[in-house]
Amino acid sequence: MKVVLVFVSTLNGKITRGDDPEVRTWSSVSDKKHYRRIWKNSNLVVMGSSTYTQNIIRPSKSRLIVVMTSRPELYSSRNIEGQLEFTSELPGQIVKRFSASGTKLMTVVGGSKIASSFLKASLVDELVLTIEPLIFGKGINLFYEDDFEVKLKLVDITRANEDGTLITVYKIKK
Repeated sequence: MKVVLVFVSTLNGKITRGDDPEVRTWSSVSDKKHYRRIWKNSNLVVMGSSTYTQNIIRPSKSRLIVVMTSRPELYSSRNIEGQLEFTSELPGQIVKRFSASGTKLMTVVGGSKIASSFLKASLVDELVLTIEPLIFGKGINLFYEDDFEVKLKLVDITRANEDGTLITVYKIKK
């Protein structure tokens, strides 16, 4: 199974503007269109509970959304079989479970702790990162501060608009 991280960040690696978790307020139209394409083509999406609660997530019969949380029991009433589930599984357990079921692609969309935990466990194959031509002095970093190092190889870059929004694709070197 291929595991792909998908994020948008500022030039200095922020995924929020200060304490505001709403990416849609500052990401470009180009990134929004790019993200919608990825979302539409993803049958399995993994995110953290903060990303889930801070966004409007509409379950769909065409995709399973897995929300990672240390307290899945808090969300038990929101579970929808085959569409939305909450789990306290570790990244390796999630990858193992869906690999065994024949899933071909897992898209990880947030947040920084979840992304870092997948990277630290060497489970990521590709990083798709939109870089917006913005700099925020305060905000959450793209990756959670932890003890890990990942080597990447740029395989594609697209200038998405006149302002200089870049859509980049990196392969994780293993």
